[in-house]
Amino acid sequence: MSKKARLVLAMVVIEAGLAGIWWYLARFGMANPDRVTADFQAVVGQTMGMAMGGLLGIGLILFLVAARNDRNAAQNKTRP
Repeated sequence: MSKKARLVLAMVVIEAGLAGIWWYLARFGMANPDRVTADFQAVVGQTMGMAMGGLLGIGLILFLVAARNDRNAAQNKTRP
């Protein structure tokens, strides 16, 4: 499996985990309005959105690095 494919798989798993945490917190806030502050939903949305967006940005950079490493490995493999 190439480094690009491993990175994409890891990013999907991590993003799904973050989405699950976001879903849990959103449902917790709706189910327990007396236990959370009035701006709980907005804070959770902003925080989790920032975390997921930042991770995708870092993932894009890592994807480009992995693609370059895959290309270099393929070129070195064909050299005698």
